[in-house]
Amino acid sequence: MLSLAAVARGPTHAVWLCRLGSALRTVLACSIVGCTTLFGPPPLQRLLAFPAFSYVTAVLIVSDARLGDTLRGCWHVLCATVQVVVPAMLSLWLIGAGQLSTGLAAAVVALSVFVVGLPEWTHLMAKRIAFGQIVIVYVGASIIHEEGAGAFMHLLHVASSTALGALASVLALLLPYPRLASSEVNEIWKSYAENASERLNLFLEAFSAPDNSAALDSISQAKFFSERGDKLLQTIRLVEDGILWERPWTRFFKPHCFDPGDRLQAIEIPLRGMEIALSSFTSLPTAIADDELGDALQRVTLNTSLRLEQAKCSQPLASTTVPNSTGKFLDKPLQALKTISPAHAAPSAFFFLSCMQLLQDGLPSPQNPEPISNIGHKSNTEESRNSKKPVTYSFKMMWSSWNMSLASGRLVFAFKCSLSLGLAVLFGLMYNKENAYWSGLTIAISFATGRQAMFTVANARAQGTAMGSVFGILGCFVFQSSMVIRFLLLLPWIIFASFLMHSRMYGQAGGISAVIGALLILGRKNYGSPSEFAIARITEAFIGLSCFIMVEILLRPRRAATLAKIQLSQSLATLQECIKEMVVCVGQTDSPHFVLPAMREKQNKLKMNVNELNKFIGEAKLEPNFWFLPFQGACYSKLWESLSKVEDLLLFVAHNIDFLLQASQKFEVSWKEIQKNIHSDLELFKETVASSLKYLVKITSIESLTLLEKELQKKIIAHDLELGRPPNAHWVWSTDDEEIEKILASFLQHSEEIINEIHTNKDKEELKSQMVLSLGALGFCMGSLMRETRKIEKGIQELVQWENPSSYIDFSEISCKINALYV
Repeated sequence: MLSLAAVARGPTHAVWLCRLGSALRTVLACSIVGCTTLFGPPPLQRLLAFPAFSYVTAVLIVSDARLGDTLRGCWHVLCATVQVVVPAMLSLWLIGAGQLSTGLAAAVVALSVFVVGLPEWTHLMAKRIAFGQIVIVYVGASIIHEEGAGAFMHLLHVASSTALGALASVLALLLPYPRLASSEVNEIWKSYAENASERLNLFLEAFSAPDNSAALDSISQAKFFSERGDKLLQTIRLVEDGILWERPWTRFFKPHCFDPGDRLQAIEIPLRGMEIALSSFTSLPTAIADDELGDALQRVTLNTSLRLEQAKCSQPLASTTVPNSTGKFLDKPLQALKTISPAHAAPSAFFFLSCMQLLQDGLPSPQNPEPISNIGHKSNTEESRNSKKPVTYSFKMMWSSWNMSLASGRLVFAFKCSLSLGLAVLFGLMYNKENAYWSGLTIAISFATGRQAMFTVANARAQGTAMGSVFGILGCFVFQSSMVIRFLLLLPWIIFASFLMHSRMYGQAGGISAVIGALLILGRKNYGSPSEFAIARITEAFIGLSCFIMVEILLRPRRAATLAKIQLSQSLATLQECIKEMVVCVGQTDSPHFVLPAMREKQNKLKMNVNELNKFIGEAKLEPNFWFLPFQGACYSKLWESLSKVEDLLLFVAHNIDFLLQASQKFEVSWKEIQKNIHSDLELFKETVASSLKYLVKITSIESLTLLEKELQKKIIAHDLELGRPPNAHWVWSTDDEEIEKILASFLQHSEEIINEIHTNKDKEELKSQMVLSLGALGFCMGSLMRETRKIEKGIQELVQWENPSSYIDFSEISCKINALYV
């Protein structure tokens, strides 16, 4: 079976076969529509009065889809049709189709689009199809001037044409054999298990390598497998959404079976941590890799490989967890770790072994933000205060949530779609009433809820429309007398355009436009001269795209490059909060368990900010420069990579803190005693990292150094900046890497003191060894966080220098000026 798993495995021929399979499904769907509308019985042809929209619906649903995705697309078609047809019947009855002038038609289109675009529960696919139906309904009503039964039949024609496209999509995914999402998930699951097993073997080879050269070779090979593993994870996230539509009964009987992506993520995170540990080795960890531990590594390799083999052979949709292998992590040889000093062994080695333990035991799920045990700690005063006005509080929360949801984009999206389509229909009708559909349809099927590179998308659509129209005109010119040959000429073009959807030059927008551009000429009849129709449609498409760009500029005037810089500043501010929350969590002496959820909440916020930053970077790279400075994509990509690594490290920090909390309770050791030993190191760590991030946030927040100088001139400053810094202004990175090593060495020394103070019996020796791992891993994470913060600082310094090429960038001087301005 052709599948996306083959794409993720990487060979060129597999990629080609997979895309060819998707293209052939699109060809089959369009062929079903074409044969029905061109060669079907006359009554059926009259019912399907809008074959163009049948093609549009089929292409939108069937492109790169599986059966479950297609069934979901049919549901979206039904929702869209109900949302459009029912209100349209009422509005045409009240207004009268014969009274629908150009201006009134545009106004009704704008109002209807706003109503459809505002609800949050409507899927984007349903909104796109509904937008297209609205354009056809009201533009057609303003042209045909029919009332009563004529208006009803007009709505029936629109609904029937849309239903034909949906039905053709389902048949294309069923014939000659169904393309099932569940089958592809099983295949990807096995491919990922093989990939993870290969990576694990390479990591262990690097960890136990006789010299650094052999270790680097294994790490280099593992990076290649890591990239393929990441593609497999991304693929399974795309595929798994359609499974519930193929097996709807499992929504009630097995609701927890459909999280293969999350279950694979539980394997990916420890493997990613092992890669981070190995990339941090300056030399082989000979202080810890003794013969006894080497035998233990072979044992855990066997156990973990067995677990991955079981995962490979299991069905991911038939079980709720990845099968665990028998035996404990490292078995008894792990107990040897309790005799190894964290202060004299490589922290990266402890982190590596800690990640192996996570891979063996599975990543624990985050705790509930409000544990049950926390309820008993509430005071009676607090409970009575919360119980006095429950209804008012709930209403306020709902109102606030609704307002935030509107402010976050739904209202802007609905207004943008409404204004764009209203203007497109207005100017399209004014230019050419007979072909006014295309000004609105060109942009109706391309709206996105988030930001997109509007100039790139508009350019791709314009070029795709032109290419498809020219191909259609040439086909009509060469085969004027034979409708069958002209239609067959479409098939290779659909395949070619399907490959264009995966190209960076045209993307999905350009590929779909190229398909539709040719279908509207070669897949229809009785539309007049092909050349005149193509010219009119290209002009209408230009009108629609111009309205789309104009509205985007008015409602979203900020460039993606500007938003990327703002998002970078927000990500750094969130990272600063995470570092502070981490120290607060460890510093709690009474009930630190209740602070961990707050720490995880900050980490989730950081993850969302980093993901948004990645989106803006991708959009900014596609954005034209015009008169602006070129976007420094390479610099932003490095900063994003550092932030992503920091995000992973914080996840391991939370896990190790949680384990130390649990272990302290089992040893009946006061957490206050543990916290007392490492408190000073954590405070110095926080001061070092959080203080640096504080100034980095402010530096990335200013628009330019020139503006900073102007603001300084307006403010009376007590200190002469040329004589030196103000007393409270300093740049934290006046120290070098040696200072980081000192902080890390102090933490590890205090960790050794904690271990030495714990006295255990034989039953708890393994737990004590795991505490050695967690403390060593926590020290590694602290050191890595400090080093990554330095990388971020250097990246921002490069970014500021690029933005101010004529100025010499001295962060100490800039921090002094910022401190003088804001403090």
